[in-house]
Amino acid sequence: MNELEIRQSLLNVVAALETKGFNHGSSGNVSCRIGEDILITPSGGNSGNTTPDRLVRLKRDGTVLGGGLPSSEWHMHLAILNAYPHVNAVVHTHADCCVALACLAKPIPAFHYMVAGFGGNDVPCVPYATFGTRALAEGAVAALRKRKACLLANHGMIAVGASLQAAFDLTVKLETLARQYLLACQAGAPAILPDDEMARVLERYASYGRVALPA
Repeated sequence: MNELEIRQSLLNVVAALETKGFNHGSSGNVSCRIGEDILITPSGGNSGNTTPDRLVRLKRDGTVLGGGLPSSEWHMHLAILNAYPHVNAVVHTHADCCVALACLAKPIPAFHYMVAGFGGNDVPCVPYATFGTRALAEGAVAALRKRKACLLANHGMIAVGASLQAAFDLTVKLETLARQYLLACQAGAPAILPDDEMARVLERYASYGRVALPA
């Protein structure tokens, strides 16, 4: 895709997150790679006030190219993209069920096998740090070392992917699992799958969609 198409794709994700009710007003932010640089939503940006040319382009050292004020969470996005070359897009939202768990400072455990789709036997919760700080960025990078998503205590969630679409899809999946976990907790104590079973699920995920899985 050319630059304009990449910018429009990022805005499409911003709009889709709002349509699903995951972000409201200026909450949440999205970024992706563009060549050797990073493209990120502007400070206070949403689908109603952001056009392709308002998206902010950053160098990997945080220098703004072409003007604009990047999202207050640019440190976090930049740190994740610099730390993990396989990640090409980052989605951060304040989706309700993820926020509810984050405000309890609770990870999402292996109550359902699909938790393995995020890379392990849980979705971790990063300890609280003030928004827009390097401390929050460092916590997120650490939590995503072997994961595709994490919760941010008393804040929200992050999902990463090889593309904007992949990061968006994981965001939807994470909010769904967060809602299901909360529902299960309301009914009782969810049964947690053991580590050896989650290891088997992870192995199956590794070839999912590429080869027929054995029975």
